[in-house]
Amino acid sequence: MTGELTFIFPDWPAPTHVRAVSTTRAGGVSRGPYASFNLGDHVGDDPVAVARNRELLREALALPAEPVWLRQVHGTRVIDTARGDAHGEADGAWSAQPGVVCAVLTADCLPVLLCDRTGTRVAAVHAGWRGLAAGVIEQGVHALGVAPEELLAWLGPAIGPRAFEVGPEVRAAFVQHDAAAAGAFVPSHDGRYLADIYALARLRLSALGVTRIEGGGFCTVTDRDRFFSFRRDGSCGRMATLIWLE
Repeated sequence: MTGELTFIFPDWPAPTHVRAVSTTRAGGVSRGPYASFNLGDHVGDDPVAVARNRELLREALALPAEPVWLRQVHGTRVIDTARGDAHGEADGAWSAQPGVVCAVLTADCLPVLLCDRTGTRVAAVHAGWRGLAAGVIEQGVHALGVAPEELLAWLGPAIGPRAFEVGPEVRAAFVQHDAAAAGAFVPSHDGRYLADIYALARLRLSALGVTRIEGGGFCTVTDRDRFFSFRRDGSCGRMATLIWLE
């Protein structure tokens, strides 16, 4: 998994001064299950390797500042990076200030990027199924304080619909909120389902009034060369999805 750093840049109609990117697992210095571009400092990797990987990230992307690394807890809190609690427990961050890099770490969960069409504010949200069901996307949209129809959304690398097997309680959590969510679940076996986390996120965004939703179509589980996957490997690294204003 070593070699050059490789990135995924959103194909979305954001203004040019809105910068956004997802990392892959290639190009860093971590070893073993974290090979090689692990950016998570909470997964058991050598802290020296993680620090070097984060340094490589800053250098490769010419980041204006160290990303705001959150302590993600699969909740719904989305912080304002302009406040003093920027490094607290949260699953999303937003900013209206140039040079502030919002970031979330994932290895199967869904990273969601948001910005307004004129590029005055941005947000990064971490949406595992628990946070998604509980309303983390709604919190991210509300935090930006912009009319939803003025927002753009991009869905980054996450577990794909053919790999995300869940129990009936997961389906129930979404269907109780919106009956249309039933269409994002396909029966698997023994009462279980295959879930489409991208479809579930699009439903939530559309219900809020967000009409321009791009991205999706990745699968962190099956694309071993590009992505870490907790579902596939258990112990593993984390990719980062970042957004900032120049």
